Amino acid sequence: MTTLPAVEKPPTVLQDTPAARPKTGFRRYWHLYAAISPFYLLFLAFGLIPVGFSLYLSFHRWDGLGSMEWAGLAQYQYLLTDSDFWQSIGNTIIIWALATFPMIFLAMVTAVMLNSAVRFKNVYRFAYFLPNVTSIVAIAIIFGSVFSTNFGLMNALLQAVGLDQVAWLNTPWGIKVAIATLMTWQWTGYNAIIFLAGLQTIPSDLYEAARIDGAGPVQTFFRITLPLMRPVLLFVLVVSTVTGLQSFAEPQVLLQTTANESTFSGGPDHAGRTMVLYFFQQTFDNNDFGYGAAVAWGIFLVVVLFSIINWRLVQRRGEA
Repeated sequence: MTTLPAVEKPPTVLQDTPAARPKTGFRRYWHLYAAISPFYLLFLAFGLIPVGFSLYLSFHRWDGLGSMEWAGLAQYQYLLTDSDFWQSIGNTIIIWALATFPMIFLAMVTAVMLNSAVRFKNVYRFAYFLPNVTSIVAIAIIFGSVFSTNFGLMNALLQAVGLDQVAWLNTPWGIKVAIATLMTWQWTGYNAIIFLAGLQTIPSDLYEAARIDGAGPVQTFFRITLPLMRPVLLFVLVVSTVTGLQSFAEPQVLLQTTANESTFSGGPDHAGRTMVLYFFQQTFDNNDFGYGAAVAWGIFLVVVLFSIINWRLVQRRGEA
């Protein structure tokens, strides 16, 4: 019986049609984009569009009701010569310095103590983190009582050691110290938890080797802990700069009972009027939305500048 040779089947030629082409890019992953689209839609509506509108508004004069009037760069030219704005910058920087550096020191010490604790670690962490999640309005009201001139706890302590009372909320430096103390108490525990997370990433072998070589606790901290914690320290410093330079609720609530002009005046001699407080005063007290937008962009530039300076200082010190 003769076997016929097998006949090869000709290869199938795919037609280059839209239905036959493989789906790539957006068409292939459209359902994934649809799943994350609510975030971007909300960001567009409540983030990007308001930011763009504020930049557009800063070139106009507008009281919030009438028609806008083109002002060009006049708002920014006046901003550069506005003594009240420069005073608010000085107040903000002083308060930020009085709050940030003690806060970072206390947070680092607290983190080292929490890292070496053996019992009740979670209880300590909760206790130190609690001030950050407490309402800032409630905290400011309590601190207003603590720094009260006649019945405050601070003056009671001063009298107990034989010192005179201090009108904390009626003198320029007293106001700044009160606000800085409030901010330090609020953020120390939060940053201590961040430092604690960084400390737990350092291998214990390094500490054992240093202990064998005869290094003490102080040498171990400055030669091992601090250099390895530099990225965490940089993060805490930048975040503290951004939040500290945008302080608003602390002076607004703490000084609202002592302000004679408005809710956003910042107390006597405007000593507690921060940049954001000045922005609210111009926008909502004076109804000058155009100039308020220019002030907001000025605040943005100041915060960016200080963040870059802090980042460069920490990086340069680490390289040295």
